[in-house]
Amino acid sequence: MKRLSRPAPVRRPKAAWRQAKGGAAFKSGHAAEWIAAFWLILRGYRVLGFRLKSRAGEIDLLVCRGRVLAVVEVKRRATMQAALLALKPVQYDRLVAAGEAIRRNRPGLQRLELRIDMVALAPWRVPRHLRGVERR
Repeated sequence: MKRLSRPAPVRRPKAAWRQAKGGAAFKSGHAAEWIAAFWLILRGYRVLGFRLKSRAGEIDLLVCRGRVLAVVEVKRRATMQAALLALKPVQYDRLVAAGEAIRRNRPGLQRLELRIDMVALAPWRVPRHLRGVERR
């Protein structure tokens, strides 16, 4: 039996407003990560990396302090409450897997304890650093 192939999907270019919105969101997210990194440096953390990619997912910030290696997810929302509730269980699992993958590939990080943290940002509010975020 001969198998019929599907026609390739037609890809339409994104609308200009959609591209502009996506670009603004990217810049806003990048700025939020820099704010979070600065906040963590003030708290005594050492920033090891920004936007680290692995097969399991992307890590916004990788920081360490003492014997703790923290995978930090940065959430910027209109309200602090929305930012605090923005980390979903599926994303949490991806962060754990990505953190393990990063730690596994770097011998200097293998002795450190892995922890998932979150920095929540909202306009005109002080950043909030949550240590050891649990899966909800």
